[in-house]
Amino acid sequence: MSDIVTKTETRNEIRRKDREKDDAWVGAYLQRAAFGFLATVRDGQPFLNSNLFVYDADRHAIYLHTARRGRTETNLGEPVQVAFSTAEMGRLLPAAEALEFSVEYSGVVVFGTGQIVEDPEEAEAGLQMILDRYAPHLEPGRDYRPIVPEELRRTAVFRIDIEAWSGKEKFVGPEFEGAFDLPRISIPFEPPPSAASRGSST
Repeated sequence: MSDIVTKTETRNEIRRKDREKDDAWVGAYLQRAAFGFLATVRDGQPFLNSNLFVYDADRHAIYLHTARRGRTETNLGEPVQVAFSTAEMGRLLPAAEALEFSVEYSGVVVFGTGQIVEDPEEAEAGLQMILDRYAPHLEPGRDYRPIVPEELRRTAVFRIDIEAWSGKEKFVGPEFEGAFDLPRISIPFEPPPSAASRGSST
């Protein structure tokens, strides 16, 4: 895999070399990360789309999908340069000085060429890989109806051919004094009344 990823490219160069992770770590991270963000640009306007995804190590590519009509599908009407990112946050790390406050984290950034998968067989295979990844305990034909051509016509499958990537991580260990977790946002999200009132107009 290291012969595919170009470590000398400036676009995936990491300033903090002490937090840089190797290719094996990056590939494993993409196999486990819950979701990611695809970055595209059209007519000078950047756009981010958060989505489920799957990393195909054999092809060294990422597959994801959206509705057949939408901004992501429009932005990837032809093969274009894209970026993809996924990350997790750990504990907040307080310090004696405000500037030194920090956080535990891990994440991956991918650079490559994104495009719509036009071949029906590849599109179906990409969708099935996504299903297998997120529901490995369920089997098509037994637990749910397998993908049919009508469903493929209702969704757009995208592939990112990875050209470069990088991964980094900061972890300080359980002995760090005062480290604490930020409360997770629950689903459904219920904003407090004060927040809702700030967003309303009079």
